[in-house]
Amino acid sequence: MRFAVVTLFPEMFEALRAGGVTARALERGLVTLECWNPRDFATDAHRTVDDRPYGGGPGMVLRVEPARAAVRAARRALGPGAPLVHLTPAGERFDQAAAARLAARGRAVLLCGRYEGIDERLVEQEAELELSIGDYVVSGGELPAMVVVDAVARLLPAALGHEDSAAAESFATGLLDHPHYTRPETVDGCGVPPVLLSGDHEAIRRWRLKQALGRTWRRRPDLIARAALDEEQRRLLREYLEESGAGLRAPGERAGEGQD
Repeated sequence: MRFAVVTLFPEMFEALRAGGVTARALERGLVTLECWNPRDFATDAHRTVDDRPYGGGPGMVLRVEPARAAVRAARRALGPGAPLVHLTPAGERFDQAAAARLAARGRAVLLCGRYEGIDERLVEQEAELELSIGDYVVSGGELPAMVVVDAVARLLPAALGHEDSAAAESFATGLLDHPHYTRPETVDGCGVPPVLLSGDHEAIRRWRLKQALGRTWRRRPDLIARAALDEEQRRLLREYLEESGAGLRAPGERAGEGQD
């Protein structure tokens, strides 16, 4: 996966090389990342990249010319087919499916905004996609771009220590992840769920799926509402609700349905 990042603060991306999954992916050549600074493409003596907004108001706006020159240089470096992804609170929500789509493209240019934003004409003419990492505002597009790089890198073959790790993580199946436990067996009087000590792999699989369904139902009911649960998942969620005393039916289940 090849990334080119258009940013006024390329030094921020050194954090990705400091450790963890993304650092290993960069070291192994699974991911390449190069930064392009619009200041390097400014044509005046002061290397100006911003100006006051038309119509008045606070702050400054990133100008088209230096940013566009940096974007086009980055695209040439990556070759044909590299989409320009603008990181902005106004973009569509970045999720696991979006990460998978980017990973499938094999390359992307990430455009990081600063100040009050980027001249809209650049976005309209060059950007293929606009992404937001959440309903909040950060100081620029660099942190969102790093989130995108990390999320995509984790999906690449051999990036994680175990080939099944990415498939088992939260959101990979549309559900939150199940709880995890390790040694010691008892901590402050709290033990590990007995099923995990049983050695019964099918029982463990069912328990983990049930806990993932229950956790998602409690914490992210919107995900459950969108999920196309199969018969086993509906049954396990119903069991979870009964065992937890929730007294509610699984989504999509009519009164009397599923009763023995």
